[in-house]
Amino acid sequence: MPASSSPTARRRPTETTIWSAIHPVESGSGPVLIGRPIANTSMHVLDGHRAVVPVGVAGELYIGGAGVARSYRNRPELTAERFVPDPFSDLPTARLYRTGDQVRRRPDGSLEFRGRLDEQVKIRGHRVECGEVEAALRTHAGVREAAVVARGGGGDTRLVAYLVARGAAPPPSGELRAHLRRTLPEVMVPSAFVVLDALPLTPNGKLDRAALAAVEHRAEPETVPVRPRTAAEEAVAAIWTEVLGCVHVGVADNFFDLGGHSLNATQVISRMRTVMEVDLPLRALFEGPTVADLARTVEECRTRRLTPVPPLVPLRRDGAADTDDE
Repeated sequence: MPASSSPTARRRPTETTIWSAIHPVESGSGPVLIGRPIANTSMHVLDGHRAVVPVGVAGELYIGGAGVARSYRNRPELTAERFVPDPFSDLPTARLYRTGDQVRRRPDGSLEFRGRLDEQVKIRGHRVECGEVEAALRTHAGVREAAVVARGGGGDTRLVAYLVARGAAPPPSGELRAHLRRTLPEVMVPSAFVVLDALPLTPNGKLDRAALAAVEHRAEPETVPVRPRTAAEEAVAAIWTEVLGCVHVGVADNFFDLGGHSLNATQVISRMRTVMEVDLPLRALFEGPTVADLARTVEECRTRRLTPVPPLVPLRRDGAADTDDE
């Protein structure tokens, strides 16, 4: 390895004899780069069928070459899963190591780390890579460290972001959401942000995601909520509290900023139909996402329902009104 005066980052999976790739360390925020393989090492970005993916497309990182270990000791099942035949080598006994890392190859040939495949979660039918959300959060000037985990289950799975602020005052949740929405789809925007003094670590210095599960979190408004002022606002706020699991809901709070999404939006509309006896289309919640907006829509709907409807006038076949005078 040539000598260099600049610091370098090295990819170090034990299964490939410690060092596999190298990349110069650059200052500033940005994507995590693995770099390029060292001598006698190969790196391949493959899809689920172990076919090479195009440049710029994410896939799983497979490592081959002289440094790949033979097996895990006394663990034949895990060995068969992680050490697979190398179709790119002329040696019949060559193996590739499946790292479980999601990466993509950049146009310059270097590899960019996108997260762990075992940290992917499914939210409302979409596969979400928590590491990608974490990377986007770290690009905010007010965020020093970030970790994103999934909470709940089934159709109510939500993302919760834990972060360490760069300054004394953490950035507001609304500002973080706006920052993420510039580069990520709505399904990848966390429903809650929890500020910590430091992220919990395991004894070997890795993020302790299990410890994050013990940290209390709730998707709550950042300002003191304005209490409901009308019966309609009280009913809407009560339904939101039931569906979203929030303690306090104010009239100006945004349904989606409190962790709402399209699936529990349908639950809200259904509960309103039962409790408030009003039948609103789902789009009403998207067009008016605050308690005040939705309550106003309810009142307008009720007003229209109470407006007298002109009586039906029978028509003759020729289209003229059928009156008793004829």
